Amino acid sequence: MVEQQQNLVLSPYMEIYELVVPKDNLLLKDMNLLDMLITKTVRIALEKGIIKSKSIIVDATHTRSRYNQKTPRQAPLEQSKKMRRAVYEIDGTMKEQFPNKNTEDSLEKELAYCHALLSVIKEKAELCSYPKVREKLNLLEESVNDDLEHIETSRDADAKTGHKTADSSFFGYKTHIAMSGERIITAATVTSGEKTDGKELPELVRKSREAGMEVEMVIGDTAYSEQKNIG
Repeated sequence: MVEQQQNLVLSPYMEIYELVVPKDNLLLKDMNLLDMLITKTVRIALEKGIIKSKSIIVDATHTRSRYNQKTPRQAPLEQSKKMRRAVYEIDGTMKEQFPNKNTEDSLEKELAYCHALLSVIKEKAELCSYPKVREKLNLLEESVNDDLEHIETSRDADAKTGHKTADSSFFGYKTHIAMSGERIITAATVTSGEKTDGKELPELVRKSREAGMEVEMVIGDTAYSEQKNIG
């Protein structure tokens, strides 16, 4: 049975799983280790009489990938835009001296445009003396001079686009969590962002039971109310 769950208060034991989650937000390195830590925690809690409930609460959290969904061209494109904006705040007439913007989806042509833009700005010593211009100038130079490996910012092959609501999305992962009524985590799975919550319910129940929980009721929101889960 799946019931409506409005608010979810996470257990302080939540930090245990962070021991095996890479800091760069890539897919979990060792799921077996996480399962082992959770199982050990649950069994100790059961032995000590901390866990008394026979129900689990299920929910999912969203983790954004450190890497953005960007084409190689977007990095210098965004830096050049910030560069122009900083210059226009000081001298709007510079727009007439800047080269024509690149309109093609080509990294090479975008870099060529950035080189030309930098050349024009560097010739203006007074303009370059402003801290905010100098800062944007340095950032653009770093982006242009970086090699393709560093410019390419969508390198997280495991991350996928998921949706929090019908009109809001994120690029990264989902951590699906089950916990006892005492807010102690009893199971967890990590998937790419596009995976639906309901598909993970059977696995969360299975892992919770393997850890020693007696699961008589499941509490979750409508994301878990698939036909197979409520039948």
